Amino acid sequence: MTYARRLQQRIADIGSALCVGIDPRLDRHDSVAALGSFCERVIGETAGFAAAFKPNLAYFEALGVPGYQLVEDLIAKMKATGAPVILDAKRGDIGTTQEHYAKAYFENWDVDAVTLSPYMGYDSVEPFLQSPGKGVYLLAVTSNPGAVDLELRDLADGRRVFELVGELAARAAATPAGEGSAGLVLGLTNASGDILDRLPDVPLLIPGLGAQGGDLEALRGAKRSAPSVVNVSRGILYADEHLSFAEKARDYAHRIAQVT
Repeated sequence: MTYARRLQQRIADIGSALCVGIDPRLDRHDSVAALGSFCERVIGETAGFAAAFKPNLAYFEALGVPGYQLVEDLIAKMKATGAPVILDAKRGDIGTTQEHYAKAYFENWDVDAVTLSPYMGYDSVEPFLQSPGKGVYLLAVTSNPGAVDLELRDLADGRRVFELVGELAARAAATPAGEGSAGLVLGLTNASGDILDRLPDVPLLIPGLGAQGGDLEALRGAKRSAPSVVNVSRGILYADEHLSFAEKARDYAHRIAQVT
């Protein structure tokens, strides 16, 4: 089964398109062990509302070797819930290097999808398309203000730079190896109907809701058949601490369902 179909089935089974981001901050915890216990609680409490989990690799890499061990252990716990795991790695390099990243993430850690920076071209994406049932999300329009520096720039032919990334995703989806596996990252803070109309109908990973201030109304009325998930990280992990993780996840899942 393709990654897109598995994600679609998960969304249908739990009635939620919420992606729970795991971006733990050591400065909020006494030790790596305490941070790990915190993440386990988040995973356990939100699993019933999580269409997917998205651990952000940078937060674990910053912890050194213990961080790598921790994210490996947490990935196993996420997968045990039945939710797909999207590793937020944003890798982008030459083909041989990408082959090793793909082996590390898809074979060693067995994650279901990975975020990639596609700005070194299609051959930097291809190594991740050789694993049946796995997925990739290419950075198209991100949620940071700097998206205007490159991704949202106009091209001479009337297109915008992010549309070139959309073409890469569509190209990957059209190949036997990439069928059902290539999606795009669309930051909610920079989303609009015009941008959605310019993107191919492939799976979308949509960060920017919660602490980043993205507006879900930007997604209302989008007629897309491919499965999309909306990510919330800090809004579940560290906001409204008087509420349980489950309560926060349930609220976000309900809000997303109103517009998607």
